[in-house]
Amino acid sequence: MDSLTQIVLGAAVGEAVLGKKVGNKAILYGAIAGTIPDLDIFASYFTDTVSALAIHRGFTHSILFSVLFAPVFGWLVSRYETYKDFKGWSWLFFWALITHPILDAHTTWGTQLFWPLDLRLAFKTIFVVDPLYTIPFLVFLILAMFQKRTSAKRRLYNGIGLTVSTTYLALTFVLKSLAFTHFENALETQNIAYKQIDTRPSALNTILWNANVETQDDYLLGDYSFFDTQDIQFESYPKNHHLLGDLIEDEKVKRMIAISEGWYTINAVDGKLYYNDLRFGLLSMEPQSQNFVFRYLIDVDASGNVNFIEQEKTQSDGKKLILDLWERLKGN
Repeated sequence: MDSLTQIVLGAAVGEAVLGKKVGNKAILYGAIAGTIPDLDIFASYFTDTVSALAIHRGFTHSILFSVLFAPVFGWLVSRYETYKDFKGWSWLFFWALITHPILDAHTTWGTQLFWPLDLRLAFKTIFVVDPLYTIPFLVFLILAMFQKRTSAKRRLYNGIGLTVSTTYLALTFVLKSLAFTHFENALETQNIAYKQIDTRPSALNTILWNANVETQDDYLLGDYSFFDTQDIQFESYPKNHHLLGDLIEDEKVKRMIAISEGWYTINAVDGKLYYNDLRFGLLSMEPQSQNFVFRYLIDVDASGNVNFIEQEKTQSDGKKLILDLWERLKGN
């Protein structure tokens, strides 16, 4: 999830664990702990694109990381804070650290909660930024902050925030199941033979859902809003995996395909190859758009080394997409 959401979650968890004893310091340290796992993004400054993608939401988002480092952070804080309970601080850091990847596991990118096992959990029930999850959570946390640390209202407000956000997160599984059923029925009605379906919510909401459908030679992309009155329409995108040629044997290419879980297409434009990660959809709702959220130039240098260069996204693309999604969300 986005940084603000993880800060709010960490702060609320810190308050639940230690707020009665240390007041707003529990919120502060919980917020700090809630941001720590995302420090793995700095890997992109020291390694290549593929390696950075593999590292992201890896070790720092694992149970192992929480178990190992919670006592370390707990010990450091207990050394200079007035409240000296090492165990209490360690529990605060553990729960604030572990809830971060658990929440991330509900997004499309997912997380390697069980690192070092090569297993990425990705329930794909919530977008990385969802105001319906974050805003009520934030409001109740702020209300709690202005209460005395021993106040029953403080615990009540924080408890409501945690309950509302968790209930909404649980509801997203129901919404995903309903959307999946609609996509499945549409494919059956249209007599489309397919291998697998991958569904996820569109940006900022859980009303409009997207689907990737794998067929023999193509991927079908479709969307469905719970306010729709017309049938679901799918657009076909050729896989074009054959365009990789001998590059399919390159180690970086193999790793990139594994990261994308096989959901990718290849485009040849002006003699250059582009790799499109389908899991995150398009930045445009124009028919047959090739403006994928994650699109990479496959660059092969003179020595035969392969590099993936992410193509830049513009603010105008994002703004237009949000406006188009809002119109599409209201139904077709």
